[in-house]
Amino acid sequence: MNADGSQPHARKNVLILSASQALSMTGTSMIMTATALVGAMLADDKSLSTVPLALQFTGAMITTIPASLFMGRYGRRIGFSLGQIVGASGAALATYAIYIQHFWLFAAASLLLGFHVAFWQYYRFAAADTAGPEFRAKAISYVLAGGVISAILGPQLAKWGEKLLEPITFAGIYVLIGGLCLCTLILLQAIQIPPPKTVGIVKGGRPLLEIMRQPVFIVAVMTAMFGYGTMTLVMTATPIAMVYGCGYAFSDSATVIQWHILAMFAPSFFTGHLIKRFGVLNIILTGIVLNIAAMSVNLSGINISNFTVGLICLGLGWNFMFIGGTTLLTEAYRPEEQSKVQAANDFLVLSTTTLAAFSSGALQHTVGWAAVNAGIAIPMTLVFTAVIWYKFIYSPKHNI
Repeated sequence: MNADGSQPHARKNVLILSASQALSMTGTSMIMTATALVGAMLADDKSLSTVPLALQFTGAMITTIPASLFMGRYGRRIGFSLGQIVGASGAALATYAIYIQHFWLFAAASLLLGFHVAFWQYYRFAAADTAGPEFRAKAISYVLAGGVISAILGPQLAKWGEKLLEPITFAGIYVLIGGLCLCTLILLQAIQIPPPKTVGIVKGGRPLLEIMRQPVFIVAVMTAMFGYGTMTLVMTATPIAMVYGCGYAFSDSATVIQWHILAMFAPSFFTGHLIKRFGVLNIILTGIVLNIAAMSVNLSGINISNFTVGLICLGLGWNFMFIGGTTLLTEAYRPEEQSKVQAANDFLVLSTTTLAAFSSGALQHTVGWAAVNAGIAIPMTLVFTAVIWYKFIYSPKHNI
């Protein structure tokens, strides 16, 4: 045990997990840039254009609990490796589906990619598992900071991959995603996380419903759910709104998504420090304000500058809310309860993002960009109310 309470190899693990996050998020940023447009290209009914992306979230949602319990029994390295193998398979199937121009086969490939996402979503928890209390928030932030590389690399690779296998537009993107999965698989073999103690990891501790009734759990999950859900709602619709709604080029929408992803992950280098300095609840409240700012900017016009600034605010808001919610969740469970609580949290978060992704394309197609952004208001009001309630009634230590 290190002086700060961290397990041996904790910092090495964080470095490897951060690099793995960078590679995995690079693939995901490519998916976010292209999938809705591929769906619109392949679907006869354009309102179905975001169904493949929504099925990715569905795959992640239905796999998140089995993935956590699998890793609770067999270990993080085996689970993470399995996830990358599934991801490479999904990318290969997506490439073939685009080649034969088959919408529903592409949707099935997206579902497989969702299974893959469910595993690597636990990188941040793997870092927290081996970090001591003083290093935990920073460890989570440093792992998510790996996404900065994805913000720079992902959209650029997407632009290159769009025409890599011409005349089969977009197929090259999924070839590159498969390659990223294989590179991550190799990298993950170097993590050194102690094997789980099977007894107690899956079934130990308090009943899950008892844990979920805690105010700290409720606020932590609401924060992550609504922060991720509203971000997904708007981000998923952005390429469609720009390319099909406003006539901008694919490269324009890719650049906007690039700035958005950079805003999502660049603050991770210091979000942990901000949480330690100002308190986790204050950082969450700042994230809510940034999301409201994103809504306001997006509703004020459809120039490139509106899309860019709005998506930057949206990314910053997601960062503060998601890292804040993840950090707050670690206060809700004991070590023997971590697998089931983390699984419950991610299931609820991914359920919300799945609903947002399914809704996004239909809203954009039927009522437009303004309605998509107006959808931010209610969830942000709800989570703001919950945080204030918890801050001043249940948690004096966070009342800064």
